[in-house]
Amino acid sequence: MGNALVSIQIIPKTKNGEDVIPYVDEAIAIIEKSGIRYEVHPLETTMEGNLSQLFKVIEQMNERMIEMGSKNVISQIKVLYQPDGIEMNDLTEKYKG
Repeated sequence: MGNALVSIQIIPKTKNGEDVIPYVDEAIAIIEKSGIRYEVHPLETTMEGNLSQLFKVIEQMNERMIEMGSKNVISQIKVLYQPDGIEMNDLTEKYKG
């Protein structure tokens, strides 16, 4: 159990208005490689872990977007920080059927 939930929507500015889906796929691959627990949703991805570790993953995601050719990147981030621990299921379990 980590101490934070972080939801991120990454919006890379592509060179010539190309589709951003390959960029988003790469950003999600970075999360996958990190070993962090995560869930992909239609408009954002939520990660669970220690806040500093999650921010490092976000930094890697942004750097990779630039390496792929983005001029800049907007990262819309929501953070729930709870020092005694928090899991995604704590907030969503009652909605699962």
